[in-house]
Amino acid sequence: MSAQLAAVLAVIAAALVFDFTNGFHDAANAIATSVSTRALSPRAGLIMAAIGNFAGAHLGGQVAATVGGGIIDPPTGLPGLGLVFAAVLGAIAWNLLTWYFGLPSSSTHALFGGLVGAALAAAWFGADAKVLWSGIADKVLVPMVASPLVGFVLGGLFMLAIVWAFRRGSPQRLNRRFRRAQTVSAAAMSLGHGMQDAAKTMGIVVLALYAGGYQHDRTHIPEWVFLASSTVLALGTYSGGWRIIRTLGRRVIDLDPPQGFAAETVAAGVLFTTSQLGLPISTTHTITSAIMGVGATKRLSAVRWQVAGNIVIAWVLTFPGAALIAILAYLPARPLFR
Repeated sequence: MSAQLAAVLAVIAAALVFDFTNGFHDAANAIATSVSTRALSPRAGLIMAAIGNFAGAHLGGQVAATVGGGIIDPPTGLPGLGLVFAAVLGAIAWNLLTWYFGLPSSSTHALFGGLVGAALAAAWFGADAKVLWSGIADKVLVPMVASPLVGFVLGGLFMLAIVWAFRRGSPQRLNRRFRRAQTVSAAAMSLGHGMQDAAKTMGIVVLALYAGGYQHDRTHIPEWVFLASSTVLALGTYSGGWRIIRTLGRRVIDLDPPQGFAAETVAAGVLFTTSQLGLPISTTHTITSAIMGVGATKRLSAVRWQVAGNIVIAWVLTFPGAALIAILAYLPARPLFR
């Protein structure tokens, strides 16, 4: 086996490890609200999320193309593979760190931070690596700011519409009906999660194939990449991320079934729209902000803003934190990929 092929396989393996951590880290995105309202049992919710993630991966090609060709321009050969390897290690480390503390941070922005940090480190050491700042601004920073705001506002508006439409209904009967409706909204949320998050790993694998000289187009996604990424994400999701599920499902706000349905429906709609536009947004940011928006319609004090503040701090630190870890990871990786 040539050194080049071994390096490509090492990067793909690291990307799939990231994919797995993404699954158990972000399982909460799809099922926390349904589990907290008892619309789904935890295990049934995870099975649904895993199936939705697997199916959704095949609909996220536009996002994968953005990750593969719109964030950085890596050098070819071993230097480029070392760069991508360090980037993925940075994202994995950040995922594990925030999972340990139960913070629903963004795996998406951890990966982007890792890519930017590793590319800057590689360029510092003389490699022909470039950060595509225009792509970062248009397809990362703007959606990063806009998606939580949109999720918060739409979540609040949709919840107000539900309250008005069912203002004369029996609370017990409405709760039963909305629990059933949540099986649909949770399925849509898991499908949207697959469209967004499996695509990130697919983009990394395509970058590895490009840097290793096994593919000349950074936007083409072979079918085996779809299957591998979606399968590993589904397995990671099924393993569960219980710490973060508890944070989203109970610590931010005590949700009832109509609120859970509203938050999931809004978040899924945002994910579907951005996936079709090729915009890689954070599923974590979207569902968390939708939950906050829904909760704020009841009363502002219903949202535990201290917990929400800790989550926002984790959001802000994710990009630079993962970038820093990737820079540190690049130092020992560089001599191994020469």
